[in-house]
Amino acid sequence: MIILPAIDIKNGQCVRLLKGDFNTVEQVAQDPFETARDFYNTGAKYLHMVDLDGAKDAKLVNKDLFVELAKTSKLKIELGGGIRDLNSVEYYLSNGIDKVILGSVAVKNPDFVREAVNEYKDKIIVGIDAKNEMVATEGWLSTSNVHYLDLAKAMEKMGVKNIIFTDISKDGTLSGANFEQLDAINKAVNCNITASGGIKDINDIKVLKKLNMYGVICGKSIYKGTLSLKEALEVGKEG
Repeated sequence: MIILPAIDIKNGQCVRLLKGDFNTVEQVAQDPFETARDFYNTGAKYLHMVDLDGAKDAKLVNKDLFVELAKTSKLKIELGGGIRDLNSVEYYLSNGIDKVILGSVAVKNPDFVREAVNEYKDKIIVGIDAKNEMVATEGWLSTSNVHYLDLAKAMEKMGVKNIIFTDISKDGTLSGANFEQLDAINKAVNCNITASGGIKDINDIKVLKKLNMYGVICGKSIYKGTLSLKEALEVGKEG
């Protein structure tokens, strides 16, 4: 199981939100480059990044920072936020980003997702973010009438191989992941499922490993010290 420490960027700074609410922005680290270097030195191989400004404004806002990080960090970076067309996908993938995450567009423009998957195969990850089991869009600012399992099945039919699932009510709360919904989506499709949202401590990592998750994204738990990245990486490697 792969462990992905997370860096969310707003106005060029490393921040975390509570339940996706932009009014709860909290800076959690001084410098994204230094933070990525610390993750690498601890043993991480992967990094999950989100352009929060991009997600909100539906365009690439902090792209120069991400490209520079991809060049210097030695980490495989998956990146989401504001990626709404093939030019944006091509831009990031040709500038060192390992995989791109498509979120809102999976609901609003499934044809674009199909095009991207046909062109870039498993370099495309679909992020499914849910409130009360219904998919949220536009940087989590609005909720659709699409059930998260229905969207997962539709994405699998399109050829999507990788899905990140987040229960928004858990995100940034350090209250534990939504194991029930994660187990349900993992059983509903054959895609690689990465767990996100609410990860608190090493016990969560152990449970998610038992549930056969492909990966786990850890953000606030690392910054607040409730989870040791080193320990999480060790558990992820076991077996």
